[in-house]
Amino acid sequence: ELIGGKVVMMSPASTNHTFVSGNINGIFWHYLKGKKSTPISDGSTVYLTDDDHFVPDFMVVCDPDKIKSDGVHGAPDLVVEVLSPSTARNDKTRKKDVYARCGVREYWIIHPEDKSVDVYRTDGTEFILHDIYSLHPDWMLAKMSEEDRAAVVTHFKCSLFDDLDISLEDIFYRTF
Repeated sequence: ELIGGKVVMMSPASTNHTFVSGNINGIFWHYLKGKKSTPISDGSTVYLTDDDHFVPDFMVVCDPDKIKSDGVHGAPDLVVEVLSPSTARNDKTRKKDVYARCGVREYWIIHPEDKSVDVYRTDGTEFILHDIYSLHPDWMLAKMSEEDRAAVVTHFKCSLFDDLDISLEDIFYRTF
């Protein structure tokens, strides 16, 4: 990746990282099949500025004119980064700020080890934390009161698609 004009090596993905990325791609691929918006999985470059060329783990592009043979030119509408220990700092700071400034509408940071998703939405210039969704382990649910278990959120919506129900179980399917 090119971050702030500096070449930054990406780390190899863990099994959980690979599963989560694939699961996200599957969710959106099935939903967007036949629609104008395009899901793009890990490996494609997004060109945002002269100094910032990122390779997000997943993105959705609603304007097909931005998609070229060498990658996406301009801001995707949704970007998802799955955290790895060696890249987490960039995903949470510089890249997040650049994505917001360049017009990404929604940004997810996924913590595969914690099985949680931080959802950020733009206010036009910066990202505001919308919510954090966490998949609770069975042992934790067993210790909760019935009322607390009923309040646990296991599904959420992407602001781009009102009728797409996203399940935490689907995001973290087959992860350890």
